[in-house]
This record gives sequence, structure tokens and C-alpha cells, in this order.
Amino acid sequence: MEAVLMIGLPGSGKSSFYRERFFTTHVRISLDLLKTRYREQLFLQSCLESGQKFVIDNTNPTRSERAVYISSAKGKRFRVAGYYFQSQVADCQRRNGVRPESERVPDVAIFATAKKLELPNWDEGFDALSYVRITGSEFVVEDWQDDI
Repeated sequence: MEAVLMIGLPGSGKSSFYRERFFTTHVRISLDLLKTRYREQLFLQSCLESGQKFVIDNTNPTRSERAVYISSAKGKRFRVAGYYFQSQVADCQRRNGVRPESERVPDVAIFATAKKLELPNWDEGFDALSYVRITGSEFVVEDWQDDI
């Protein structure tokens, strides 16, 4: 049983990474898709109760936001993996700009998330932690280094 948390700005590649790496193995839980915290909580509880692998595909910028998912998953004995996405504002704005209009977020959402973004840390309870960057059209995943 595995819980995966994506961490990064809007437009940093989280959903594309999900489609590439987890689409066939993990349920995607996303506020963009579900629209309300109530629906999100229902999906999360269903995965936790049934032992279904899942990915939290939200920005998850702060320790406190991540703690909700980590503690719930750990309480059900899930392994928790975190993926931090390189989050350069200009790159995220560029990628956001080429999304279909219905999927774009306002630039202010990127700036606001960048302002409160806290790097993940092992002491949050992660069993695995990785750094993800985009090179060309490929994702490069590296083991977490505390000096990133």
C-alpha cells in the first residue's frame, strides 16, 4: 500500500508525471478534479479503507497541508512517498500558458503558492522522498538531497 504526495507549484508537471508514472497503478486524488475538500476526503478515506494505492495530486506546499495526508496514510500503514517538483515560477507560468484554457490557473495562484512553498523534509514522515525536474520533455527523478 502506497500513498504518493506531489509537491510543487501549479504548472510544475505534477499531473503529467502522474499520467506517466502512476496512471495504471494509483488512484488520482486531486482538488482540480474533485472540486471540494469533502469529495477529496471521501476518495481518500475509500483508498485508505480499501488499501488502494493513491496519489495526492495537489500543490501540497506546506508541512501542515502535507501532514493531513501523511498522518492519515501512516495510520493505515501505508508507505508514503513524496515527489518535490522543481518549481521555477517562470517555467510554471510558461507551461500553464500552453494548457487548454479550461485548465489554466491565474498567475496569482502560481505566485501565491510559491510564496508559501516549504521544502519537504524527512522528519515529516516520508518513507521515500524524490526531487523531480523536467529536462526537455522528460522527467528526471533523483533521490532527495537535503541541500537541494
